[in-house]
Amino acid sequence: MDFNFSEEQSMLRDTVASFLRDRYDFDTRRAITRSEAGWRPDYWKAFAEELGILAAPFAEEHGGLGGGPIENMIVMEEFGKHLVVEPYLGTVVIGGGFLKHSGAPIAGEVIGRIIGGEAVLAFAYAEPTGRYNLADLSTTAKKDGEGWVVNGHKAVVVGGPWATHLIVTARTSGGQRDRQGVSVFLVEKNTPGVTTRDYPTVDGARASEVAFENVRVGPEALLGPADQGLPLVEQVVDEAIAALCAEAVGCMRKLHEGTLDYARQRKQFGVPIATFQVLQHRMVDMFMNLEQSVSMTYMATLKLDEPAEERAKAASAAKVQIGKAARFVGQSAIQIHGGMGMTDELAIGHYFKRTTIIEQAFGGVDHHLRRYEMLTLPQAA
Repeated sequence: MDFNFSEEQSMLRDTVASFLRDRYDFDTRRAITRSEAGWRPDYWKAFAEELGILAAPFAEEHGGLGGGPIENMIVMEEFGKHLVVEPYLGTVVIGGGFLKHSGAPIAGEVIGRIIGGEAVLAFAYAEPTGRYNLADLSTTAKKDGEGWVVNGHKAVVVGGPWATHLIVTARTSGGQRDRQGVSVFLVEKNTPGVTTRDYPTVDGARASEVAFENVRVGPEALLGPADQGLPLVEQVVDEAIAALCAEAVGCMRKLHEGTLDYARQRKQFGVPIATFQVLQHRMVDMFMNLEQSVSMTYMATLKLDEPAEERAKAASAAKVQIGKAARFVGQSAIQIHGGMGMTDELAIGHYFKRTTIIEQAFGGVDHHLRRYEMLTLPQAA
């Protein structure tokens, strides 16, 4: 595999890194998360107009830059380094992924609005009883003339308070956990019958509980084929997992760097604690976990275009590595910093909270170990 970035990709990384370094430091980020809105719409506009990064993974025919998963990986890693809360994952990676892969007639128009910073999307898939099973759906969509009527409840819709549109998974036929009968819809959040309850999350983001009560949508709202939407959902979720792994790599890199800096400055018995051999070993182990995570993230990203089974195995393998590494690196960073590692004033605790959320997003270590086993050994199913 070729792990070298092209000139354009390197330029993208440098551009995003420079912007965030100058305008998204830790104090700024903390002020954003404490604000009433919880995000900076002007920064989102800057991502669209000054940087053009909202166009990075979209085809040129849609007004994009012709990139793909690697561009998403680059952006997400830089966002991880600065704990960016603005909804790139939900809007560009997930929302854009559904629109690109579905081939829906409405896709071009909505992608154009995403690129322009006008449309913000959130993924409404999780349900209170569904755990990590993407096919476990109580939310229903029933045919009504040419359109559909959606009823149900979605939990922990990350970025929901900022969204203009929701990507909604619903059951259009079959039993609650059947693979057949799953469909995907694009629903404007201001559609009558959509109600939300918004709240902050532990990592500084915002989420919503979303209820759908006789929500009527037109035929254009259907993304992909009716009743056959689960493969599309799995594909986009694997792409989201790869992007989250890249964000976690950015977070872990800052956790490691911050711990090294602290250990060189903090003294005990008159010498820096970085001279203690046991802590040197721990920080080397942190670095090894980080580098293994980088490799697995690259592998998962490069395999997103392969057949479904290979793509899924790579995504789950990377998520297992990221989950284990994020916990080890985060806990080690907190331990070496001592009690002050969890204070609000120190960035380390905020990175730890974010990696803890990433560890469980779209399934934790146990879930993805089981998924990998089922894909590798079909008889295990």
